Amino acid sequence: MSDIAIRVEDLGKVYRLGAGVGGLRPRQDYRTLRETLTSKLSAPFRRLANNGYEKNRQLQAAEDEYIWALRNVSFSVRKGQVIGVIGRNGAGKSTLLKILSRITEPSEGYAEVHGRVGSLLEVGTGFHPELTGRENIYLNGAILGMKRAEIERKFDEIVDFSGVEKFIDTPVKRYSSGMYLRLAFAVAAHLEPEILVVDEVLAVGDAEFQRKCLGKMSDVAHEGRTVLFVSHNMSAILHLTEEAIVLERGSLVYRAAAPEAVDYYMSSGLAKIGERIWMSDEIPESAAPFRPLAMRVKNRQGQVVDTIRSTEPATVEVEYALDDTIVGLRVGLYLTTARGEYVLASFDTDDMVQFERYRARPAGRYISRCALPPDFLNEGRYILGINASSYRIRRYFQEEQALTFNVDGTDAPGSQWPETRLGPVRPRLVWQIEGDASLGIVPDMDEGHFYDR
Repeated sequence: MSDIAIRVEDLGKVYRLGAGVGGLRPRQDYRTLRETLTSKLSAPFRRLANNGYEKNRQLQAAEDEYIWALRNVSFSVRKGQVIGVIGRNGAGKSTLLKILSRITEPSEGYAEVHGRVGSLLEVGTGFHPELTGRENIYLNGAILGMKRAEIERKFDEIVDFSGVEKFIDTPVKRYSSGMYLRLAFAVAAHLEPEILVVDEVLAVGDAEFQRKCLGKMSDVAHEGRTVLFVSHNMSAILHLTEEAIVLERGSLVYRAAAPEAVDYYMSSGLAKIGERIWMSDEIPESAAPFRPLAMRVKNRQGQVVDTIRSTEPATVEVEYALDDTIVGLRVGLYLTTARGEYVLASFDTDDMVQFERYRARPAGRYISRCALPPDFLNEGRYILGINASSYRIRRYFQEEQALTFNVDGTDAPGSQWPETRLGPVRPRLVWQIEGDASLGIVPDMDEGHFYDR
């Protein structure tokens, strides 16, 4: 008997952009009477002027209407294996899981799934908003192919894990997104599918529930069930999965043990020169009136570098323009390790005096600088992200992986020891040593004995 739980061969999924009802024709804007008459009168002249260029342009436009969310993806997963699926937004991760969950069909290739699949692809997938939490547990269990007796056996455990027992007989349309997630995850994880497919379950929910989710995922993995886990949380990928596959623009570009796959993903496609410059077409319209221009790492001499010394100060610059006045703007950075573990977050108006001074920033060009102190970061590679927002009002722009830089640990505290120091920080802490001398006893260096002072 084969030990393969999932086999994917040359899987592909294509979507048509701008499709109307049924995806047959792209949506067309309504035209005025004047535009319609003008088009009709000029049609003969346009036909005469057509020398083949127009046909080529139309063919190219037809090709551009389609996008491959997945293309030529092949891999297999053994029974009991826990596989991470990582990639940037739009890489095809969710499309892959939807195909494996039989929510959508592939455009080419095929996927074999051997076993009952439980999926949590979005908050409350498979829930009916008009039904109560209790009814949705039975409904979702039936969708997963569970018998009523099986659901009843697990019912109390599901409700207890979700923490929504007080609202279990309330229609789920009245649940908050966090309550929705709790119940949805509890159902998917406790109804014992042979294959569990989870897409970014940690994106919603408080810290306590996230820890419970990670614990339950770990239990599921140790029970020998097959798990496909999509997450942007690299720490969760490292903690839960044995291997990971990396998707990029719909293609599988790398598969390895989880640490190697995470390193590959975090280092791919990032600037290596210590500077990130945004082109106008890279800035979403929703960021207006904020426009990011550049982000840089500079050494103590003021030079843009991709490597700084652990023992020397450095500076992070964020250059940006405002096309209009923004009230309450804060521009900040996220610092993470190469494996996505957060080191710190800091904003240019964290200081109260600075906040009052720049409560309203008029239109213009700005540079916000942050000083990184010496003897702070451990050696290794780090990632800088940018955030521009007005707290609890609006997020103008965010890019969590704007650029990378390296830290050289030469002459850092403890560098005389050959061991690798753990953790992202390496501060020069002040130590005091008290011994016999402080107690009035001095060693006799010649004889190797001690005597009283």
